[in-house]
Amino acid sequence: MYDVAVVGAGPAGSRYARQAARNGLDVVVFEQGTVGEPLACSGHVSTDIWEYTDDARDDLLQNEVFGARFHTGGPGSDDYPFYKDEAVSNVIDRVGLDRHLAELAREAGADVRQDHTVVGVTEDRDGVTVEVRGPDGIERHRALLVAGCDGPKSRVRRELGLPEPDELLHGVLGFDGTVDHGDFVDVHLTVPRFFAWRIPRGEAGVEYGLAVPPGDDAPGRFEEFLAGYDADVTRRCSGLIPVGPPERVTGRRSFLIGDAAAQTKPFTGGGILYGMTAADHAASEIDPADPATLGDYERAWRAELRTDIRLGHAVRAGYSVPEPIQRLGMKLFEGEIGVHMDRPTTVFSREQLKALLSRS
Repeated sequence: MYDVAVVGAGPAGSRYARQAARNGLDVVVFEQGTVGEPLACSGHVSTDIWEYTDDARDDLLQNEVFGARFHTGGPGSDDYPFYKDEAVSNVIDRVGLDRHLAELAREAGADVRQDHTVVGVTEDRDGVTVEVRGPDGIERHRALLVAGCDGPKSRVRRELGLPEPDELLHGVLGFDGTVDHGDFVDVHLTVPRFFAWRIPRGEAGVEYGLAVPPGDDAPGRFEEFLAGYDADVTRRCSGLIPVGPPERVTGRRSFLIGDAAAQTKPFTGGGILYGMTAADHAASEIDPADPATLGDYERAWRAELRTDIRLGHAVRAGYSVPEPIQRLGMKLFEGEIGVHMDRPTTVFSREQLKALLSRS
């Protein structure tokens, strides 16, 4: 009988497993393949990432980014720069991040098992049964609780009948090997209800990507976007991006973290920081011996992220306003900023006010 069975060894799952194991819990983690593969997520993150990685910065960092150029048109169109004098964000080895966080979980005492695919989950009064297909066939494991950290199409969420995210976008990524140490990412507000992007990754090349709502032609739009940049993409991947947390991310003896809970930024789809923030709340609030504490987790993560998620929806709504209004808004606010890339609430911060006043 484990204290917690964690399904998924992405950033949220590995972070929770590490913190829970450090708290003395007996934790097992099941990853359906090799940790970090297949890649289905951008490696553009805030500098806060290093608070969760110990001393891995030198190994994972690919490039420092100081701002973004926003475009209302495609490649080559006029841009509106927003920037800081210090690094706004970093570009990292995304596969390396997953593997490093999983290793930190192992070092803390969690039993991390690759090539173990969860095929069934059931709850009962005394715990959960997790059915897993491993290298030696079907295994059944018992735990007091199960943590679903298994992404947008969470098996745990589906098996236990937990509510779905509000929306699932279709994201596409492509990688060009051309070395680019540029200081700015490019953001194109040309995709309905979302955007396309170009991210310089230093010696690792350039990342191109976009996301579209269900039913739109993601591959076709992506080809058109690449052609505008004359990009030579040799590697591609795609995946779903959950937006909008459901009304409930806990069950009788279960809880969701990260993409499985749609703990993502509505305005970018990124979820690494939000997922690991929620993972820390889960580790500090949930006592496997007392399922009632699952409610404490619900309240804690929502209290911290609710306002940023709500404001994030408002930011995303701006992607769909008429282009003349977009241009006017960006013209008014372009220049130096004091906003944190993961926290829309910082638009009301002293740093942002100072940046605005400095332009007058």
